[in-house]
Amino acid sequence: MLKDYSKLALKNLRKRKLRSWLTITGIVISISVIFVLISLSLGLKGAIDEQFKILGTDKLFIMPKGNFGAGVSAAQLTTFDVDEIEKVEGVKEISYATIGSGEIEFNKQKKYFIVIGIPLDRMELFTTSANLEMDDGSELREGEKGKVMLGYDYKYNFVFDKPIISGNKIIINGKEFRVSGIVGAIGNPSDDKNIYMSMEDFKELFNSGNRVDQIIVQVDDEKEVKETSERIEKRLMKFRDVDEKTKDFDIATPEELLASFDIILNIITAFLVGIASISLFVGGVGIANTMYTSVLERTKEIGTMKAVGAKNRDILFIFLFESGLLGLIGGVIGVALGFMISKTVEFIAVNQLHTTLLKAASPAYLVVGSLVFAFLIGALSGGIPALKASKLKPVDALRYE
Repeated sequence: MLKDYSKLALKNLRKRKLRSWLTITGIVISISVIFVLISLSLGLKGAIDEQFKILGTDKLFIMPKGNFGAGVSAAQLTTFDVDEIEKVEGVKEISYATIGSGEIEFNKQKKYFIVIGIPLDRMELFTTSANLEMDDGSELREGEKGKVMLGYDYKYNFVFDKPIISGNKIIINGKEFRVSGIVGAIGNPSDDKNIYMSMEDFKELFNSGNRVDQIIVQVDDEKEVKETSERIEKRLMKFRDVDEKTKDFDIATPEELLASFDIILNIITAFLVGIASISLFVGGVGIANTMYTSVLERTKEIGTMKAVGAKNRDILFIFLFESGLLGLIGGVIGVALGFMISKTVEFIAVNQLHTTLLKAASPAYLVVGSLVFAFLIGALSGGIPALKASKLKPVDALRYE
């Protein structure tokens, strides 16, 4: 029976090719837009999850409250805070970084980028937490001065007119430095332009004193991250003479940071899908309009079918299948178009924007869900016209002109 309904629906759609395709277009646009948005948001979430897995679940990140990057914040942490945190039970290792915006000169060109100072005796924990691996040259070693490590883009993506490789010299804030190595791609265009130097060089260059912009703590037992975080918070609050209201620092675990990203991402995705749903509504109205017109055009046909024994249920299913088929065809084309668009966006992100964060994910449940959704939208949009068709009386239908 279902096979017969499908054949009849296809036959009727072929009779009205132009109208059918115009109706389908609305569904194609809306499904493709929704598919692209969800695909990219799933890909972004997966990429962020991967980054946090690399960070590990045994680390804490402490920053001054109101940190706006490049050393600009409403409050300041210092190396004295670092010394105090080291005394807390459960702390295994600790590292920190200070951030500044520097004038970088190379090949007679000047540009401004982020410069990060790191204590070289605590380098390993910082590189692990920041996912830094060398692409060329070598890491900075304890005791070295006058050397820097550069982000991936300096060598491969023409930050300056000429690529910079290990062994080259650059000028930062008027002082010459030798490039010890190039860091592998992190995937974030901003991070891939960072410059890393020893804390001693940073202090001389930026006159930062004991200022610290980020503290990274590795705990002894990852199962006790929360407990260790609470001990650090109490110790720092006492040391800095602040209470809950005046607390001027934040402590975050990878899970908390990931949860914050997920909330923001879900809100943005929901907002964008909501906007795309407007076009889906328009597509549904188009299907309803087409089916109403079809009922009027085929009134006599409906009367004939009923006269030869077709029941109300049969007429209802024929029209529901027809409208559902309009939605399904639109869904198939929309999914295919959405997949191509999302993969194109991923390609542009990787090759032009040089970021691996914007990936397209196309899990089976997204494809199947989109197709089922498109079919249901079509069937529901044609529901009222189908109901009207099923209730036509044979005599009235046959008399209809």
